[in-house]
Amino acid sequence: MFRAMPVRTFSSMGGHAVRAAAKSRLWAGRTRPTRPRRQERAIRIKVVSDIHGAADDLRREAADADALLVCGDLVNLLDYRTMEGAVVDAYGLEATRRFVALRTASRFEEAGRVLRRAAAGREDEVRGSIRAACRAQLEAVFGAFPDGTYLTHGNVDSPEQFADLLRPGVRHLDGEAVELDGLRVGFVGGGLPRGLRPHLSEVTEAEFAAKVARLPPVDVLCSHMPPAVDDLRFDVLAGRFEPGSQALLDYVEEQQPDYLYFGHVHQPRARRMRIGRTRLVNVGHFRATGRMLLHGADVC
Repeated sequence: MFRAMPVRTFSSMGGHAVRAAAKSRLWAGRTRPTRPRRQERAIRIKVVSDIHGAADDLRREAADADALLVCGDLVNLLDYRTMEGAVVDAYGLEATRRFVALRTASRFEEAGRVLRRAAAGREDEVRGSIRAACRAQLEAVFGAFPDGTYLTHGNVDSPEQFADLLRPGVRHLDGEAVELDGLRVGFVGGGLPRGLRPHLSEVTEAEFAAKVARLPPVDVLCSHMPPAVDDLRFDVLAGRFEPGSQALLDYVEEQQPDYLYFGHVHQPRARRMRIGRTRLVNVGHFRATGRMLLHGADVC
């Protein structure tokens, strides 16, 4: 049922510098390019993002899926709602609370200094603690993935840490596409930096755009990051904008896939939107909701 589709260069993606607003003005008053929508498939495809270590819920919700599309953030470094995660265990609750307060205020460089001070003199111990916690979570999450899982990584995931957990029925893709029961599905992983420099699996916008540019035209696009649309990237609880990708927005405007699924923003101002024929859907925050989206049925 499932077979890989060779990746080919998508040479017409050179117009990332053209802003979405300009394109909207160009399209005003005329019909966007359309193509026939594919009929809904007989198989059950579920989509999820921001699992953040919730392996038990993952196993339960994925049990009836023929295929699972995962948009990243597999491990839980820090749950801002409950103050649980590897960061709290490694740095302590007091330092973590200061870290959260500064990040919520978008003072990212100061937040980093708080953790560096808390780890001073025991850096190896802290790194080892976080690495062990993430590995334990990854083993549980990958153990819960059913065969027919296609995943990309989020900004908190390190692909090298789970490379040995992949198996023939569980594939990791980044800047690549597969064919799934007649649908072409593309994946773009990693995050974009909030501060002055990338951390964890964040990359620059240019590096992210290069991965988008490698994609062929697809029917479904899965990314951890949202596109650069304010309502989709604004977190109402944190009260700030998260990074969004202009390259993703350009791809949607130019190629009009049927769906763009993404996560990263846990409490977005808007979870769903349409741009032309493309449905843009935030499919997180699974750790908090315990719910997955059923492709083709849960999206209006």
